[in-house]
Parts: sequence; C-alpha cells; structure tokens
Amino acid sequence: MKQVTLIGMGAIGSSIFERMKSHTRVRISHVVVKPDRIPSLQALLGPEVQVVSAVPSSTDAVLECAGHQAVMAHVLPALEQGIDCGMLSIGALASAPIAEALEQAAQRGHAQLHVLSGAIAGIDALSAARLDELSTVTYSGRKPPQGWRGSLAESLINLDAIAEPTVFFEASAREAAQQFPKNANVAATLSLAGLGLDRTRVRLIADPTIQENIHEYEAVGAFGHLQVKLRGLPLPSNPKTSALTVLSALRYLDHLANPVVI
Repeated sequence: MKQVTLIGMGAIGSSIFERMKSHTRVRISHVVVKPDRIPSLQALLGPEVQVVSAVPSSTDAVLECAGHQAVMAHVLPALEQGIDCGMLSIGALASAPIAEALEQAAQRGHAQLHVLSGAIAGIDALSAARLDELSTVTYSGRKPPQGWRGSLAESLINLDAIAEPTVFFEASAREAAQQFPKNANVAATLSLAGLGLDRTRVRLIADPTIQENIHEYEAVGAFGHLQVKLRGLPLPSNPKTSALTVLSALRYLDHLANPVVI
C-alpha cells in the first residue's frame, strides 16, 4: 500500500480524498493544511488520516493541489528529501526562479516532479511534437462569466453585463499564468509541453452562452497540424475548476501502484 501525502483540502483536494477512500493500493495517509485548520479538519476526517502542517519524510509520494504558495512551502522541501511529487498548480512554473528552484531541489533529492495534465488533453502528442520543429501553439480558454469571478477579469470587463462571448485577455502563456494563477494552469501546462511560456499565445474568453469550461488549442509543426477541443464540466463545488483536473490527479495516484501505466 503506497502512502501519499495530499497538500491542500479545498474543492480539488476534498474530491480527490473522497475518491481515493476505496482505492486498494494507494492510501492518502496525511493531509497538509495551514496550522489553524488542523484541529477542525482532523475532527472532520477522523483518525485514519493525519492532518499536519508539513510533509512527513516517511511518505511515499506527494500530490499538491493547494495553489502557488504551497509549491515553494511544501513541494520544494519534499523534493529535496527525495520524495516524488505530483503538481497541479502548474501556473507557479511561470516564475523562472520558482521553476529553477524546483528543478534544483529535485536534482539534489534525486526525485521527480510530475507536472500533471490537469484540465487539458493531448499533452503527450504536443510534448512529442516539440522534438521536431514545433512552430506555433495557440490556446483559447473559454468559461462562463462566473468561472472568471475572483480573478483579474473582473477589473477588465463587466462580467454581469456581457451578452456575447468576449475576449478580455490576449498575451503570452507566462503573462496569463502570472495574472490568472487560479484560471490559467492549462496555458502553463501547454507551454511547458510545447514551445515555452513566452512563445505560447493565450486568449481568455468570458462566454455567457455556455455552462462548461472549454479549452482549445492548435499546434503546427513538422509533425503536421494538431487541434484539440475539450468541453470540460466544472466541479460542482468550484466553477473555476474542471472536473478533469481531479481525474488527472487520480490517474497519477493510480499509476503509483500499477506495474503497467499508460
């Protein structure tokens, strides 16, 4: 039985925790949260899991789903201890110092940082395509207006007034990940798999005609022309997050104990 430490217990972490209860080969043994949350969460989860403020050295693997601040606070020291980590807050890697620090920590600890695919598909094909003259990658992220609440979008457009699809942001993936840290992880993931943060182009759209989170990208290169469109349903508990994000984390955890993975 693999023992896993889960960093974060928000909407994503709670969904992952519930889905992993019945897993027969992987167990979430520890949950890392801020110290002030420990007593109430420990009472809620019961004695079968330990709620702590730092990753224990005894864990077999780590799964991060707590946001950018948790990456440096918990993922980096875990890598230095030689613990493999799965990471969902990919937008944090838009910061060159953070990306470099994590890579160096993994090297020192002889560990691996797994950048999870999250809410997007086709990462394997894009990653392969970059090996031979990948020319362009363009991403469009489309969500209903409520999916952009609590982000910079609120200061760029009136989310309550738009009646048609509205592009409110166009820039590089680096800028998108930095300015929309809770909404643009997909752009960061695509850029890391493909052309990099500065050469990947991003368009963000508020669309009152839809209920799903729609992710689209096109890539052109020596391999040909790749088009991917994913109409992802949001988590019921968090309209900013695609349900597929949780499933990608479950896939990572399942792979920890399987002899054959795909």
